[in-house]
Amino acid sequence: QVQLVESGGGLVQAGGSLRLSCAASGRTFSDYGMGWFRQAPGKERVFVAGIRWSALSTTYADSVKGRFTISRDNAKNTVYLQMNSLKPEDTAVYYCAATQKRLYSSSNRYAYDYWGQGTQVTVSS
Repeated sequence: QVQLVESGGGLVQAGGSLRLSCAASGRTFSDYGMGWFRQAPGKERVFVAGIRWSALSTTYADSVKGRFTISRDNAKNTVYLQMNSLKPEDTAVYYCAATQKRLYSSSNRYAYDYWGQGTQVTVSS
């Protein structure tokens, strides 16, 4: 069991930066693979970035490669998403998610068992 709470969203001008945090409570956080997804109004929830439980590998959507960085601090039970060079098309509600699966695709939202409530990111032009 794990509970996830996102924070760090807000309003930023294009080209700016934000760092999102996802704080987890529960047991064995280090056993969970973590992901970030986002959802804009009227659109599906889509994959942004993922990090395995071992933190040995990370994956990114093509739209954010080179701009976003996912990381985790197991001692703090927290996963981060550093977002740089933000664009208006990054505007969405951002969600973190967790999975205990070992064989899964990070970009598949159905691989994740736990979800936070989301934090709004708005990028103005």
